Amino acid sequence: MKTSAFLYPWDVVGDPDAAARIADLGVQQVTLAAAYHSTRALTPRHPRHRIVTAQHAAVLYEVDEERWAGRELRPYTAGDWAPGDAYGEAAAALADAGVEVHSWVVLAHNSRLGAEHPDTSVVNAYGDRYPWAPCIAQPAVRALVTDLAAEAATRPGTRGTELESCGWYGLAHLHAHDKIAGVGLGDAAQYLMSLCFCTACRDGYAQRGLEPNLLASAVRGALEPVWAGAASADAAVEKLLGTELTAATVDFRTRTARTLQEAAVAAVRAAAPQGFQVLLHADPVAHHCGANAGVDPAHILSVADGVVVPCTGGARALAPFAEQGVQGAVLAANLTVVSGMGGSPGTLADDAAGAADLGASELRLYHAGLASDADLALVPDALSRVG
Repeated sequence: MKTSAFLYPWDVVGDPDAAARIADLGVQQVTLAAAYHSTRALTPRHPRHRIVTAQHAAVLYEVDEERWAGRELRPYTAGDWAPGDAYGEAAAALADAGVEVHSWVVLAHNSRLGAEHPDTSVVNAYGDRYPWAPCIAQPAVRALVTDLAAEAATRPGTRGTELESCGWYGLAHLHAHDKIAGVGLGDAAQYLMSLCFCTACRDGYAQRGLEPNLLASAVRGALEPVWAGAASADAAVEKLLGTELTAATVDFRTRTARTLQEAAVAAVRAAAPQGFQVLLHADPVAHHCGANAGVDPAHILSVADGVVVPCTGGARALAPFAEQGVQGAVLAANLTVVSGMGGSPGTLADDAAGAADLGASELRLYHAGLASDADLALVPDALSRVG
């Protein structure tokens, strides 16, 4: 079973032993960040640093200035955490160690974009903006996302890509010093708090016969039992918002995400060489938001070459994709191997076998740069036991 480990360029650049260390894990591939959101990351083995602070969402290579000239919305370049073509330098070192490199591209997740261009952000039913969540219904955002996908995915020496956040982003995001856990939000409340009411989305609702102000009022009313602690965390969206309004909003958002995903994949393929693999980080529940964008399994497997599905704690989310029976589709099970982040590297072989039973054809290991020496030491033996 082909296995890839996630990495950041700063895990490799400046560490002459990094590429060989990754190859020795027994992985055939690395999924290397080319465009990434702001983060603070541990680098437990790097000879020059232990903490990298990426202060804002950025591309980790030198942009094509001709592509972006004169455009208000464009990618941000990285600071000293990934100067110049950090991606290219890391990719070359990994390739020299015999590891195939695929790009890891984060799209609709960008706090700096929301801070500098607030009109691009998702706006909830209360009028609160989510600066980390660009609204994918807006034409300017869609243009940014599709062109960024094409540029970041197809870096020289790259054999394929994985597109993260290629769909709706919403409330669920670990923002700086997050303080939103005071009221437990179940799946339905997360959806309602992620519905967008920016100008583009209001127009989209109106085109489906919904009066946007009345819809926003209905959403706020549906959330009242949640704030009062009287709603079950397991309640369905339809129970809170009603069947008709739920169906209409899901339809608008699903169609919007589908067309963006189609455009992003098409843009990557137009820029990539023949045989370039395009995968999406995905969730099989279409209305879910976040890094693993909600998709319709049948649709996305007709668009992309496959999906990467979060499987730490169980691989049930693979089943809806496997049930499509798409010959040759990549179904990659993403397993966390960082014990400090809830992963279980000690059970990797068993977890991989369970994922394979549910349809996984490949594995992804999150994250070889963040894991401790003790966690990584368990990986080679586990992979040797994976068929």
